Amino acid sequence: MAITKIFDISSRSLSVYRRALEVTSHNIANANNPAFSRQRIIFETDISDLNAGKVWGNGVRISDVQRVRDALIEAHIREANSKFYNNSRQSQLINNIEQFFSEPGDLGLSNLFAGFFNSFDELATSPNSIPLRLSVINAANNLSAKVNTINQSFARMKQDIKDEFQNQVQAINTLLKQIHQINKEQFTNSYKGLAVNDLLDKRDDLIQQLSQIVNITVTYDQNNNANISIGGALAADGLHAAEFEATESNGRLSIKLKNGGIPVILNGGQLNALSEIYSDKIPAYQKNLDQIVTAFVDAVNQVHKQGYSITNPPQTNINFFDSYENGVLKVNQSILDNPSLIAISADGDNGNGDIALQIAGLREAQIVNGATVVDAYSALINGIGNDALLQTNYAQANNMVLSQLEDQRQSLSGVSIDEEMTNVLKFQRSYEASAKLITVADEMIRTILEMV
Repeated sequence: MAITKIFDISSRSLSVYRRALEVTSHNIANANNPAFSRQRIIFETDISDLNAGKVWGNGVRISDVQRVRDALIEAHIREANSKFYNNSRQSQLINNIEQFFSEPGDLGLSNLFAGFFNSFDELATSPNSIPLRLSVINAANNLSAKVNTINQSFARMKQDIKDEFQNQVQAINTLLKQIHQINKEQFTNSYKGLAVNDLLDKRDDLIQQLSQIVNITVTYDQNNNANISIGGALAADGLHAAEFEATESNGRLSIKLKNGGIPVILNGGQLNALSEIYSDKIPAYQKNLDQIVTAFVDAVNQVHKQGYSITNPPQTNINFFDSYENGVLKVNQSILDNPSLIAISADGDNGNGDIALQIAGLREAQIVNGATVVDAYSALINGIGNDALLQTNYAQANNMVLSQLEDQRQSLSGVSIDEEMTNVLKFQRSYEASAKLITVADEMIRTILEMV
């Protein structure tokens, strides 16, 4: 082997270990970057030469710079992301709904129902008392205001959810465009022999963000393009990125492809949480509330119509509540204007308060599907609380799974400063040894030249 061969092998080795130090430096610089995957140098023996019937080695070369990534862990993280963000967002929204009812508290409907019945109980003791009649009106107004406020809060939340849903759909479209762009770039770079690891890290991070919003399926083709499907609809690949739009059909929020097609099936991510609350939870809670208030209004009016006012002449067949429609409870305006129209006399005598006692007794009447008003309302509040607790428990369980998966990912793909610094020392020593070989070869050539 000629002395110049030592130069070739040593210079090639210098280049290899310089590149190895660059990769190690890149790892260390991204140690705190959660989207970064540790990169690993793969060394291999350079192709040997056959000369004079003998094999002569050519040193070392870099065969690849691998991105340390486990596709199975990534797939599990995407699935856990979808579940966690679905449950977590539902838990947040249902907790917000609980606050509409102000339970337990003085401003809660439970206390206001009790105040309404108590006001009639007190009025029965002094049927002609205007202050007690005003107390009844005040209790009715408080009850009406709270019912109306709850329904207004539901309406505002539905609009807020709808706005957020549309914003999230726009976020999906933006992420899909970015993923499609990276698909093109990584293919082009791979074809040109350029590095693509950092691009793939960025793409994986975008895919993880997408999995937090909506349920996705990810596959990879022979060109390493990520093919994304949302609810069975192709969303992005190496050739195009689909565009989605929010849609509402039969009171249900969903998404569909902008160029047509049926709504996508949502079953995970924040988008599904918004759809579930908007389409199922809020309508169910409102329906239960409407049943309670409607039964309450009908029962009070039915008894009140049998009574007589203390006007001259006494009047009867008077509804206490005017109506309950579209979430708005209205007290009879005539009663609001003239408390004497509160009809609590059973026989027309001014001193009779039997009807007031009957209205007060409605608190024990099973008028809401075989339950009292208070019991039915308590069941509604307990149901909302249980829904919130269930989603919170699911979110915590999925968060634990997600944390474990992230730990596994970090243990595999994360950067260990200690390990990288060990590599720095190892590659530095190899670099210095290669440089030393060049010096030795140079001295050998000088010795030969001096002998001539």
